[in-house]
Amino acid sequence: MTTLPTNRMEAMAADLDPSTLSYEEARDELIRVVAALEQGSSTLEESLSLWERGEALARRCEEWLIGAKARLDAARTAAAESASAGSAVADGE
Repeated sequence: MTTLPTNRMEAMAADLDPSTLSYEEARDELIRVVAALEQGSSTLEESLSLWERGEALARRCEEWLIGAKARLDAARTAAAESASAGSAVADGE
């Protein structure tokens, strides 16, 4: 039988490593962490742990966004090169 965590620190310890989370999972957990910090009812130690977890989650979200931007940039470059090659063929080059 699994026991439920008794405080936020135990709950965070049970959470997955941020590097294994999808963008949506990391974003949703980050929202929960920020909400918990905004409540202001945590002890100093819990607040510090929440802050650290939030920083790790924010880094993970940024990694996903940087990767998505790189993929979009690559797709745009490929499309521009394809269009350029297509117009060169149409011009008889």
